[in-house]
Amino acid sequence: MGRIIAIDYGKKRTGLAVSDPLKMIAGGLTTLPSHEIISFLKQYMEKEPVELFLLGEPRQMNYLPSENMPRVLQFRQKLHQAIPNVEIKLVDERFTSVLAHQAMLQGGLKKQQRQNKELVDELSATILLQTYLECRV
Repeated sequence: MGRIIAIDYGKKRTGLAVSDPLKMIAGGLTTLPSHEIISFLKQYMEKEPVELFLLGEPRQMNYLPSENMPRVLQFRQKLHQAIPNVEIKLVDERFTSVLAHQAMLQGGLKKQQRQNKELVDELSATILLQTYLECRV
């Protein structure tokens, strides 16, 4: 039994979130340049077992793929080749950025802090993971 890691993959940077060992609560892990994610995950897995990667599936409101979809699918393939023993699930990431901004507003963050794209990416991954944890059967 391992943790679940959510990945909000982007062209430049990627937000990561991780579950607790009981898979009940999501917490922000970090935001890194996208080209560093696989090596970071390998290092992380030396310390903590991971049983599942949730990869945000970028879709438009009409459910058509967004412009980032080809990059996400390419990353998924590279991740599977680098870490083949961990399942990768694509999950709908629509609204996670909007929810992240709302959470920042409700949390009382100042405008400059809300413009921190790294924080938005990490919060988006956290929301993606927490939603998955609450909805899984």
